[in-house]
Amino acid sequence: MHDDRTLVEARLKRVLEERVRPAVYPESVPLAVSVWTAPGEPVPVAEGLAAPRSPIAVGDAWGAPWSTSWITVSGTVPESWAGRTVEALIDLGFDANMPGFQCEGLVYRPDGTPVKGLNPQNQWVRIAAPAVGGEPVLLHVEAAANPVILDYHPFLPTELGDRETAGDKPQYRLARMDLAVFDETVWQLVLDLEVLGELMAELPVDGARRWELLRAVERALDAIDLQDVNGTAEDARSHLAGVLAAPAAPSAHRIGAIGHAHIDSAWLWPLRETVRKVARTAANMTALLEDEPDFLYTMSQAQQFAWIKEHRPEVYARVKKAVADGRFVPAGGMWVESDTNMPSSEAMARQFVHGKRFFLAEFGIENEEAWLPDTFGFTGGLPQIIRNAGSKWLLTQKISWSQVNRFPHHTFRWEGIDGTRIFTHFPPVDTYNCSMKGSEIAHAARNFKDKGVARHSLAPTGWGDGGGGTTREMVGKAARLRDLEGSATVRWERPAEFFAKAEAEYPEPPVWVGELYLELHRATLTSQARTKQGNRRSENLLREAELWCATAALRTGLAYPYERLDRIWKTVLLHQFHDILPGSSIAWVHREAEATYAGLAAELEELIGAAQQALAGDPAGGRELVFNGAPHGRSAVPAGGAAVAAGAAVAAAGPGDCVVAAREGGGFVLDNGLLRVVVDGDGLVVSAVDAASGREAVAPGARANLLQLHPDFPNMWDAWDVDQFYRNTVTDLVGADEVAVHAEGPAEVAVRVARSFGSSTVTQTLTLRAGSGRLDIDTEVDWHEVEKFLKVAFPLDVHTERYAAETQFGHQFRPTHTNTSWDAAKFEACNHRFVHLAEPGWGVALVTPSTYGHDVTRAVRPTDGGTTTTVRFSLLRAPRFPDPRTDQGLHRFRHALVPGAEIGDAVREGYAVGLPERRVTGSAEAVRPLVELDQDSLVVSAVKLADDGSGDLVVRVYESGGGRARGRLATSFALAAAVPCDLLERPWDGTRGEVVADGDGVRLALRPFELVTLRLTPAG
Repeated sequence: MHDDRTLVEARLKRVLEERVRPAVYPESVPLAVSVWTAPGEPVPVAEGLAAPRSPIAVGDAWGAPWSTSWITVSGTVPESWAGRTVEALIDLGFDANMPGFQCEGLVYRPDGTPVKGLNPQNQWVRIAAPAVGGEPVLLHVEAAANPVILDYHPFLPTELGDRETAGDKPQYRLARMDLAVFDETVWQLVLDLEVLGELMAELPVDGARRWELLRAVERALDAIDLQDVNGTAEDARSHLAGVLAAPAAPSAHRIGAIGHAHIDSAWLWPLRETVRKVARTAANMTALLEDEPDFLYTMSQAQQFAWIKEHRPEVYARVKKAVADGRFVPAGGMWVESDTNMPSSEAMARQFVHGKRFFLAEFGIENEEAWLPDTFGFTGGLPQIIRNAGSKWLLTQKISWSQVNRFPHHTFRWEGIDGTRIFTHFPPVDTYNCSMKGSEIAHAARNFKDKGVARHSLAPTGWGDGGGGTTREMVGKAARLRDLEGSATVRWERPAEFFAKAEAEYPEPPVWVGELYLELHRATLTSQARTKQGNRRSENLLREAELWCATAALRTGLAYPYERLDRIWKTVLLHQFHDILPGSSIAWVHREAEATYAGLAAELEELIGAAQQALAGDPAGGRELVFNGAPHGRSAVPAGGAAVAAGAAVAAAGPGDCVVAAREGGGFVLDNGLLRVVVDGDGLVVSAVDAASGREAVAPGARANLLQLHPDFPNMWDAWDVDQFYRNTVTDLVGADEVAVHAEGPAEVAVRVARSFGSSTVTQTLTLRAGSGRLDIDTEVDWHEVEKFLKVAFPLDVHTERYAAETQFGHQFRPTHTNTSWDAAKFEACNHRFVHLAEPGWGVALVTPSTYGHDVTRAVRPTDGGTTTTVRFSLLRAPRFPDPRTDQGLHRFRHALVPGAEIGDAVREGYAVGLPERRVTGSAEAVRPLVELDQDSLVVSAVKLADDGSGDLVVRVYESGGGRARGRLATSFALAAAVPCDLLERPWDGTRGEVVADGDGVRLALRPFELVTLRLTPAG
């Protein structure tokens, strides 16, 4: 037989596109259309429905950026359509290739009942089946004119990302507005032909199955009368029934599909628009669940459920019913799909606490999976947090985006820094927006790396980000792929069902140890510095607010602010979403975030102030008390939760007065008996000697605290990415406008350094304080550069193959070398409060309250053969997309150099630099902490009252050094009971170390990096 394959395939493509698809709606009549545009922000539904309308026609422009128009369509079902299926086709001016990134709509009936969302791939609204001739049709559409930010030419700077700069030019033109007959037979024929045509393209040309499909398709095409597709569709389908009925091979890959719409809680739209995106999608999906009995849908992010509950109660009622029916499945158990690199230990824990509590309270459901398909890498501290939250599985697919190395598994156990292992799955379909295309299904089967020992994978299916979720076409294609020869099998499956089956078939999968580093989007550790600083400040203030409010409640009876703290935590957790905290959202999002953080700070300062004043007593008492909220003692103040009179604290400041002296050749020498620092005439640190060891921290011939400027124009994803070639060009900012003594006295000495470069200026203050072994560096940058990357470098005389960077409940090690492609790819990484480098017996820590991105490199000096290991913190960037003015303006940073530091010192100084002492005037002499630990490596990460209002005290402790530790947690109150708990404060027997009640205290023996949550019940 002659090879006519390409001829038949080309015929299928044209007939399907030009004849069969258009015949799905063989008859139509236009609808009358009218519009009202809200004058500002979106209005309540009742107001939008009642507003006066003006006529508008197909082809007319509408929709200034970010505006909302209420569009009404009306008409009458023709008498001749009686008994047929009738739908309204409402095209707001969609681009079918961009679901989720343009205008959207939510359809309402005249009584205000929401019907379904309108999206580029979902423009239909069912009117009746069967229809009644003469029936009136009246629908209202709340249409959002969200502008296209990420266009066909991506990453171009645009002012459309903020309503304040977007202008008022209409973005869209109304397209089809019709009432039409829906021919389901032709629609089914379209799906038959699509599934078989897509499957054909994935099968080997020399295989019989491909040719069987080709001949069946050819017979079906022969049966179609191109002038009467509707009259011949049934016959055409009959020629395809046989090949569609052929069952899959017993060895076929098995795909568990789950309806899904990944909705970024903010990204190229503001938070307020996400509220509406979620409502539109939920309305769509609950409607589809009613129409398709086999279909299952999942939605993560408790915050998004809460938004529907608050803003669209009618939609939420449908959601709750579908959840109760087991069809609409809450997933993940987190408040939002957060970033996991930058949130603090407690914040990461609270993502699960608040998410799981919401699902339990609203639906009686407890998730056992973490669902993070799009998060930009995963820290080694996360497995333990997942386990302590009562979960045991993780799903993500983002690691498939890595630029250099292909991850070796799709199903595996992920081991965290403490040894906790979590059963993890990366969907081999390599997308969280699967549309059931044959190419996607075939890719999942071919790509699956665990063949031979497992054959089950998951495929999240549906358009996200306002694309409307799963479509009826996807459901129809999945039905055909349920058991089809030549294809993987597809069945709708809840996430928990998938994980249970996958774990049962593969009980001993391979193990991956340590962080899941994404070799992409590394610049998200730096972009939008104000957002990152607002997050860190909020985390610190929440720690203090809980600590001092709990102390005041137990000591003085002050009412504990349960509801306020709950609300504030949820707001902070929301802003840790993986496009807000990483700095990859539009200007509107970050402008609002900055204002939100300022408001939260003011409220938390009020709570802290009220609690501390209650503890300090009458301010007329005139005694100044020093409050220490850090988990380690300092000056004369015991560890967190304690306060002493200021005089005692000052008296115990430490040995040695501070002195500053001029340096020969320019610059200054700062000395406090613990640390001797030399600053040269350019304001750079050329020496930092640890007095205890006599060891020099700065590498010979090098200068530390060196600001360096790089060009920063990645190949794509401007706010997200920094590409390795940025290092090829660097400008050292060594010229100083001023180097002068800023402070001089026994308590502290400081040098002020001013520089200017480009259109920017920077002022640094280098401070050495009495009794402190660290050099504090405060940096103020007035930043007006574009597409530049600012770093500060510390070249250290340390020979080490690895360094430690703090993460949740511990630290993780990374290489300083580039032996492998995996090592080389980690050229920008995340730390929390410290980076630590060490040789046996001596180390250096660099600490920071709010800088996450950094890099570490090593070089051998030609002068003496020694190793220089350079740590650089990433301060500022200036990408132009999606916010064209990213980070412009004034910024303040603090860093500290701590020579001679062990890991414990790094932990201590890291906390201290972000939790300064507070001074309050009162009548009390001291405030005893509620709990005290006698082992430095055991660190208290939270002290709070139990969320259930019982009055119990909840204390979270973790081992911070990476070794085993024994200690005793003593309480300063009579203790009735001490119970180990999970993160949700429920009794839990999952603690692997020793936790034993011991009078008014608890004896602890924790494994490396182990965390334990204790619920302490006061006696009486």
